[in-house]
Amino acid sequence: MNTIITGLQWGDEGKGKIVDFLTASADVVIRSQGGNNAGHTVITRGIKYILHLLPSGILWDDKINVIGNGVVIDPVGLVEEIQRVEAQGVAITPAKLLISDRAHIVLPIHKELDAAREIALGAHKIGTTKRGIGPAYADKINRCGLRMADFADRAFVTARITQRVAEANEILARCGLPTYEAAAVCAEVFCAIERLLPHVTNTIPVLHAAWQAKQTLLFEGAQGTLLDVDFGTYPFVTSSNTTAGGACTGSGLPPMAIERVIGVCKAYTTRVGAGPFPTVDEGLSDYLHGLGREFGATTGRPRGCGWLDTVLLRFACMVNGVTGLAVTNLDGLDAYDTLQICTGYDIDGTLHPLPPAERDAWDRIVPVYETLPGWKCDTTGCTQFGDLPTQAQTYLARLAELCGAPIAFVGVGPDRAQTLTA
Repeated sequence: MNTIITGLQWGDEGKGKIVDFLTASADVVIRSQGGNNAGHTVITRGIKYILHLLPSGILWDDKINVIGNGVVIDPVGLVEEIQRVEAQGVAITPAKLLISDRAHIVLPIHKELDAAREIALGAHKIGTTKRGIGPAYADKINRCGLRMADFADRAFVTARITQRVAEANEILARCGLPTYEAAAVCAEVFCAIERLLPHVTNTIPVLHAAWQAKQTLLFEGAQGTLLDVDFGTYPFVTSSNTTAGGACTGSGLPPMAIERVIGVCKAYTTRVGAGPFPTVDEGLSDYLHGLGREFGATTGRPRGCGWLDTVLLRFACMVNGVTGLAVTNLDGLDAYDTLQICTGYDIDGTLHPLPPAERDAWDRIVPVYETLPGWKCDTTGCTQFGDLPTQAQTYLARLAELCGAPIAFVGVGPDRAQTLTA
């Protein structure tokens, strides 16, 4: 069954674990948007892998992995990631990893431009990872970006990089940030591209051939719905379409190729970076951080933590067409006597079942909560859905009811084996 895995919150929902779990029955795993600002942590056989651009299927020996045209690729970062994962014993061959020749490139100057924009925004900064993703997508939309296919013409690429470096240096100098030498940028980028070229191909006919051959396709989303550039908490969003629709535009496969959409959410809510977070709770944040949990895989930044927000999840299920929910980190709530679920937003005395578009309305939200009993026991040893405490099953049933989508999978720990099928 061809499946899209998409995040339903502000990213960090545990998508990599669910993708890894479902890869067992997949033939091809596809990453279709975002860049190395995403981070998926997968723990299997006691080994922890942190992936940024590589699809999670790379950890399996018999799967084809595709980085699609909708991804912006930091070539230097990708080479470093390949080397790191290979050092952990994972073979990455050109037959196992395919990179779209239409994918755009993140240049070193994009990272500094990202930082410069954050400086310019001051107190209104977005809280980006400063990985250059936004500026790379901006170049793509402005039709001045570089794609993998362009590197066949070295003279053209050299001229384009030289031009972009000169333009960027004017901005960087004004912000007091380091400037770049075009020759050094070209040398660094060309060196990384040379390492990646054996993997670069036209991935669209490859994917269509797999679809026509009835192979199973698994689309791996990055970030989450509330970071989608159209549907998220704008302007505190990423620069790509993180929702299910982005899987099609970012891979070249049509909507009729999709048979299932699994929406991934935590049993609570987290957010890293700036932007609104109505259900944030300092006590829950302190508790989870005290357990060594909820630190970003990409930046290491502590995530803000809060109670489950089904206003956001209801909206996310709607825009993604979610057919099943994968609820992760249920074990993070094991110690609580009672649990809160946000069921609506009170904005100026009016109850809202869906999140607002108006950015200033987020400042006036009063979450409306429903209280449910906790289960006060360890769920990490559960091996079947029916093993979960009754209160945990009740909590999940209420979550599904409020979101309008059934529970498909439940995570009770970080390991592949700690994933229960509902």
